[in-house]
Amino acid sequence: MINPITIEVIGSALSSIVEEMGEALVRASYSTNIKERRDCSTALFDLEGRTLCQAEHIPMHLGSFLDLIPHIMKRHPIQDMRPGDVFVGNDAYEGGGTHLPDIVLAEPVFVGGQMVAWAVNLAHHADFADRGHAHIYQEGLRIPPIRLYREGVLTQDVMDLILLNCQVPRERLSDFRAQMAANRLGVQRLQGLCAKYGRETVLQAGSALMDYAERKMRTGIVAIPDGTYRFRDRYDCPEIDGELDLSCEITVSGDSMHLHFEAPPQARAGLNMTMTALLSTVYYAVKTVVDPTILPNAGLARPLSVTAPAGTVVNCVHPAAINGRLSLCQRVVDLIFGALAMAVPRQVTAASNGACFSITFAGHQPGDNALWVYLETIGGGSGARWNKDGLDGVHVHMTNTSNLPVEALELEYPLTLMRYELVNGSGGAGQYRGGMAIRRVYRADHDCHVRVDGARILSRPWGLDGGLPGGYASITSSANLNHGNAMLRRGDLIAVVTGGSGGYGPPSERSAAAVAQDLREERIDEETAGTTYGNARGI
Repeated sequence: MINPITIEVIGSALSSIVEEMGEALVRASYSTNIKERRDCSTALFDLEGRTLCQAEHIPMHLGSFLDLIPHIMKRHPIQDMRPGDVFVGNDAYEGGGTHLPDIVLAEPVFVGGQMVAWAVNLAHHADFADRGHAHIYQEGLRIPPIRLYREGVLTQDVMDLILLNCQVPRERLSDFRAQMAANRLGVQRLQGLCAKYGRETVLQAGSALMDYAERKMRTGIVAIPDGTYRFRDRYDCPEIDGELDLSCEITVSGDSMHLHFEAPPQARAGLNMTMTALLSTVYYAVKTVVDPTILPNAGLARPLSVTAPAGTVVNCVHPAAINGRLSLCQRVVDLIFGALAMAVPRQVTAASNGACFSITFAGHQPGDNALWVYLETIGGGSGARWNKDGLDGVHVHMTNTSNLPVEALELEYPLTLMRYELVNGSGGAGQYRGGMAIRRVYRADHDCHVRVDGARILSRPWGLDGGLPGGYASITSSANLNHGNAMLRRGDLIAVVTGGSGGYGPPSERSAAAVAQDLREERIDEETAGTTYGNARGI
């Protein structure tokens, strides 16, 4: 029996390993999407493919990790694996991924000649641009879990095949090398931990940490009143006309929770979610509400069960397109928060911006005609809490990337950022105000293609307990936009306004001092202050 102090020390060491892997990946990478925007994640898994520890990077990426190891072991017997083997994969249906740009590298960890764990990382390769999204075959190269390295030696023909299918192969090769470096570091650190404490002690500590996460999750669920809680919301995005009706039913019974989702049939568009994407979304959302301090390992999922009809947008089947699944995942978080607000209103926020707005440019450099691809995701408002205002202009929930500094953007790509600002009045009014949206306006300095994904264009982020909804999102351009796509000529502009977020509590209960501060900071105008917050100002 391992003592609790040793378990805690080893648990902290595992967290340190995955965080160090992440920093190594960011620092060694070449593309702006990873080195600046940090669109990557790292984790350690046990021999059975259970999460030992995931770095606090991007919750969505857990979906690409969940089924990867089982898919590898289904194709490659463990007895045939050797130190230095590395597997690569990205496919949503044969590799456990959630969309094709998220390419995962997994390396087995050997200690004393015995395989004990996996070092895994994911990097979003900003490639596969200017493509269709009617089905997955249009969205990029599908990679099942295959060996990229065999006993430390690169399988060059596999790498050549991957790079030939990429638009910016120089970036891809450099980012692959960074991923390799991150995994090698993880392998060395875990081997060092086993050398210090003993292989069996580390493995037992990993199992104990999973049990601890399960106990904490069950304890948190017990504090939620038993019952069934339901919530409905709508989803829109540029790829489709109109809106999709979605619903969630959460049943709490003792120390377990069941979540069931209903949604329309999968769409001939890139918005669909695989079951692994749904699971990672559920795990994040429930952990956030129940107890944010629960360790990010496989144990937290044990008290949860999740169902959704196969062939729907929240549990799609082959060959559904899945490139833009992240915004729909954000709406699933809204569904879960909306349902649980009926049971534990002080443990949830009002609706945040409800999207992951992404904009992807692709074209040829004016100098050497080389292909370039630039992707960025844009934050928005974060929903108000029961005792605090929401946060302005941040990434929320399933995404957690940084923005690219304007100087780096304009240095590397033929684009100019004309405006970058918070949107006044976009935070929903309430006793506590919702966070504000972001506006970004780009000018094309050379002809290029652009694609924009997002949501909350037709619906507003809802408020709680009398709080008002946040502002709508919008996409406008001087070029002709067709379902979020346009061909920009030199000098054309495209503007993106992300969603705001909902307020919490009646606006009449907002303090006069808070309203005065909102006016000074130009978060609201005098008319809004008078009509919405009149009572708070004594009008």
